[in-house]
Formats: sequence, C-alpha cells, structure tokens
Amino acid sequence: MKDDTGIREYQNMVDLWVKEVGVRYFSELTNLGILLEEAGEVARIMTRVYGDQSFKREEPAPDLGDELADLMFVLVCIANQTGVDLPEALAKNLAKKSARDKTRHWNNPKLFAGGDPGSAPGSPED
Repeated sequence: MKDDTGIREYQNMVDLWVKEVGVRYFSELTNLGILLEEAGEVARIMTRVYGDQSFKREEPAPDLGDELADLMFVLVCIANQTGVDLPEALAKNLAKKSARDKTRHWNNPKLFAGGDPGSAPGSPED
C-alpha cells in the first residue's frame, strides 16, 4: 500500500481484502462490536500515554498507529457494507461543521489561555 492512499482507494482495497482473504464481511452488528473493541484499545493507549494511568511492567510497548489503523479498517468495512461513500460523506460533514461552527469555537473563552478569543493568532478579528 502506498503511503498516500486516498480514502476511496482504501475503501476499494479493504473490499478486495475482505472478499479475497476474509471470505466475506462480518454482519454490520458484529462490525459495530469490533469497532467499539478497537476504540477501546485506542482509548487504553491514550489514557496511559497521555493520561494519568500507567502500563503494567510486562506489557509490550503500545503502537497507537496500529490501533488507529485497526479502527479505520473496521470503520471502512462498515462504510463499505452499508453503501457509504466515505470521501463524499467526509466532504459533506466538513462543510456542515464549517458552516455550523464558523464562529462558535472562536467565541468559546475556554479554548484560550487568557479567556480572550480576540487575542488568539489567526482569530476572525485579525
């Protein structure tokens, strides 16, 4: 796989892998369970690397990238089997967020150290 594989291409690669190696897709509900399991594995690493928990001494070094890739794989499986075109869905979703949140986060003082959104570099007032 190329380092810069596009999302549509990845959807096609996963579909081919499932049909050639995996035999068939698991049911949608089973894949939902697997998605949550993988999210839990990502959460476990995040809470131990960036949070307050620690790893057990005998645990191997975590590989966040591998766990995120597992999460993405099953997410793409769900998209494929339910007919979701991810590039299209992602573009629509980003457009929705951009319209909805155009000023929302800039007006949230919790996101700025001094509590003054107008003083942030790149703020809409600049």
